[in-house]
Parts: sequence; C-alpha cells; structure tokens
Amino acid sequence: MTRIYQKKLATALKSAPVVPVMVIENVKDAVPLARALVSGGLPVLEITLRTDAALEAIRAIVAEVEGAIIGSGTVLTPQQLRESRKAGCSFAVSPGSTGKLLGAAEDEEDIELLPGGVTPSECMALLEWGYTIQKFFPAEPAGGTKYLSSLASPLPQIKFCPTGGITPELAPNYLKLANVITIGGSWMIPKALIAVGDWAGIENLARQAASLK
Repeated sequence: MTRIYQKKLATALKSAPVVPVMVIENVKDAVPLARALVSGGLPVLEITLRTDAALEAIRAIVAEVEGAIIGSGTVLTPQQLRESRKAGCSFAVSPGSTGKLLGAAEDEEDIELLPGGVTPSECMALLEWGYTIQKFFPAEPAGGTKYLSSLASPLPQIKFCPTGGITPELAPNYLKLANVITIGGSWMIPKALIAVGDWAGIENLARQAASLK
C-alpha cells in the first residue's frame, strides 16, 4: 500500500513562484547566498549534489539560514537520498526515477521526494506510486509550455515543477499553466555575482523572481 507523499513539499512549493537551483562550488558561499535568496523572497532552495561541496553546504545552510526550506537536487541513488536526509534536507529532487530510488523513498519518513516525469507513461508510473507532484525536466528541450499544457487534460491529478532552460522571459508562460505548482531556475544566481560576493545583487534578482506571476 502506497502512503501519501509530498504533504509538506506541496505547501513549500506553493510559497514562491521559483525554486532556485543552486550549484555550490565553495562552502563559504553557501550561507550568504542562501540568505540573499531567502531575503529576496525565495525560501525554497534546491542545492544540487553535483559538487564535492554540496552536502557540507547543505548542512551549513540548514544550521544558519533562518526561514530556508532546503532540498537536494540531482539525487540519483538511495545513498544520495539518505545522505540528503542526514544533512537536514526536507526534500530531494531527481531528474527522473528508478525503482530503487522510489523504494528507498518509501522507507524515509523525514524527507520527501520530487521525482521527474516527462512522458505520459513515466508520469502515470509515478502516479501509481503516489506522486502527484513531479519534476518536468528538461523543460524547454522536452517541449516547453506547449507540451506541458497538453498533459493537463489526461493527467489532471499531477502538478509539475518544470526546470531546465527557463528564463525570466519564459517563466510567466509556465506559471500561467494550471498544472504548474512552481518552476525551477538559476538565472537569479549568476556565477559572476557569486564570484565577487555581490549578495545584494542576488537578493535583488531573487526579489524580481519572487514577484513573477
């Protein structure tokens, strides 16, 4: 019997129109970067597990940034899911899904999974597991808003978090879709601003993203 997933995640994702997708190379940047994003109105943060600094960055943000709701990204294995939970993440994001990852998520009480589905079959399979919120990745290469809107009629139970290739200009088109709960993006955290520690500049970009409709 499948249990009900994503109760807390649903509430979190509704709190802001954009989830910053963060690739943190240096742990020293983690806390000021997260504070800038939260202060700008984007409290739900996805830190991808693509760097050696990722888990340590997550632990630092969880410990020091008030109001942040932290998730890990690019979670591919049960081990990464467990590591994310131990680091303090409340959710984990995967670009797709596997039986092993979904099975591991059933055993985890303190972290909720946002798995990826693109084709109707993938989305239906995740729905059978109990996942009514799914990542749609890579959003633009996979067909963008036209493709995503076409899934709404046959699969009205599913809300999506599209990520991948979304720009500030494209974002409003996604947010207008009935089957989109929020979007993921990284345009508000440009590497150039991180490199010089321009946290005020990042906060301003976050504030602009938070105002999208």
